[in-house]
Amino acid sequence: MPNHFQILAVSLIGLVLFKGCDKAPKYAKPTVATPPAYKEIPPDAFKETDDWKFARPADAMIHGKWWEMFNDPQLNSLEEQLNTANQNIALADANFRAARALVKESRSEYFPTVTTSPSIIVSRQSAAATHSNVSPGRLSTNYSLPFDASWEPDFWGRIRNTVVASTSEAQATAADLQNVRLSVEAELAFDYYQLRSVDAEKALLDSTIAAFQEELDLTRVRFETGIVSDEDVAQAETQLKTTEAQATDLGIQRAQLEHAIALLTGQPASTFCLPVAPLDTKPPGVPVGLPSQLLERRPDIAAAERRVAEANAEIGVTKAAFFPSLVLGATGGLESTSIASWFTWPARFFSLGPTLSQTLFDKGRRKAQTEFARAQYDATVASYRNTVLTSFQEVEDNIAALRILSRELEQQNEAVASAQRALTLAMERYRSGIDSYLNVITAQATLLNNQRTAVNLQAQQMTASVELIKALGGGWNASQLPSQKQLTK
Repeated sequence: MPNHFQILAVSLIGLVLFKGCDKAPKYAKPTVATPPAYKEIPPDAFKETDDWKFARPADAMIHGKWWEMFNDPQLNSLEEQLNTANQNIALADANFRAARALVKESRSEYFPTVTTSPSIIVSRQSAAATHSNVSPGRLSTNYSLPFDASWEPDFWGRIRNTVVASTSEAQATAADLQNVRLSVEAELAFDYYQLRSVDAEKALLDSTIAAFQEELDLTRVRFETGIVSDEDVAQAETQLKTTEAQATDLGIQRAQLEHAIALLTGQPASTFCLPVAPLDTKPPGVPVGLPSQLLERRPDIAAAERRVAEANAEIGVTKAAFFPSLVLGATGGLESTSIASWFTWPARFFSLGPTLSQTLFDKGRRKAQTEFARAQYDATVASYRNTVLTSFQEVEDNIAALRILSRELEQQNEAVASAQRALTLAMERYRSGIDSYLNVITAQATLLNNQRTAVNLQAQQMTASVELIKALGGGWNASQLPSQKQLTK
């Protein structure tokens, strides 16, 4: 009979001679049609305008702390608070750490599993039963210190593909973390400039209210001296009170934006407060780059691509189930009925040998699992391509918005200047007794509406800049994804 050394030798020789193979399809990143340039950047786009310009090709790329491009100390402070206290980021970070732990768990299958279960068992045989070896009613003690070891060679790539899948998912989760971070950073900047727009609009209304109050006081004096009728006083009062109500209504929007910023920065809305400040910042020149660079700059694209790789590896896991699995097992240790001889050489015992298992019939279960894995792969490819196309759309949308808003704001400022001149003429004609006060009110309303529109357009420029930076990836790059080695530290 072959002894245990012969069995072990045969098993090891079989491992050396047996050539395993990887059943997963060879992975290749899905192809996506990439335009050579952005359509919304016209040939003369690098000309400076009054309010905004495209960054020149030689300008540096967007940095990680992209909000510093706006040169706003208050925004910088808020963004720093967000990155340390935002709960959405904390949640995404916890998900990443959990995915990283699963990589370590899957890699552990490369190595043998060794367990031990020492025991001291005292037993008494029944006196009413017949025993050939043990006297009835006698107490006996068994001391045991066994060790069990098992290891499954990765012949068909099941473990290898499981590690690849878990690593790809961890990398996708790391990209998800960066995407969440970028999203909340952009949301904070968006809310911040919306709030500053409200402050600017409130300042405009306050100055208009002061002017309307002076006009009302003047109209009352003219009424008391009999120059004008009480109708003019009533019209001036209506204009004043309407504008005051509009200024008061802005308080709701400002409070809600302030509360939203408090939530983003991880602070209670009840204790958070932002001082009033004007919107006097111009949008920065954003380095747009090339569409092909977008595939490496957006974390959501990177996450979608990593999940394609994960789905590809899962196909290999399911295909490996069609082949037999071999487990090398060994059990050994020390066992004795006397504690004095427990740890002696004669107390040793062991057994070892390979175990081969193969599913012979499962009514198509493994085939169905493989079909499911292939369908999941196709779904992730479609999701990846849709994410890329969506990213191109978002960049084009915001480039167009900034380009058009620049021209629109220039036209709107001209409209404000014309409305101001019309009001001046209307006031002169009213004071000369040529026109009624209704013409003054109409000119005042026209000027105020145009001024508010100009403020809103300026706010749209700022928020479109934020959205463009977000659409470009906010300075992130796919090279920042953790490697498998980094994930297992």
